[in-house]
Amino acid sequence: MQRVTGIGGVFLRARDADALKAWYRDHLGIEVSAWGGHRFFWQAGGSTTWSVFEADSDYFGDARQPFMLNFRVDDLDAMLAQLRAAGVKVVDEVEDGEFGRFGWVYDAEDNRVELWQPPRGQ
Repeated sequence: MQRVTGIGGVFLRARDADALKAWYRDHLGIEVSAWGGHRFFWQAGGSTTWSVFEADSDYFGDARQPFMLNFRVDDLDAMLAQLRAAGVKVVDEVEDGEFGRFGWVYDAEDNRVELWQPPRGQ
């Protein structure tokens, strides 16, 4: 049987694609190529997680949000401070656990986005 070997991409529908691309560029540093996206290349130890949540989970914020992006960062505290200084809506709670540190922000279209700082050495 053939199996999926990883997540090849995440694709978003936007009410204003240019404005949403600009938000991700300006606040998370994601440079958008001429073809409309960005390719991330993994280093040793990198991984991508796929998970399914119950329909009534509040983990994504608004119950109408069908998915949530999770971006890996090197320094969660510095990233959250930078986003707060830029006027981005940042959730005050930060979660620390065995899988690393997690924080949340809202993009230009009010989608909850998760930021993840992996444990040291991962």
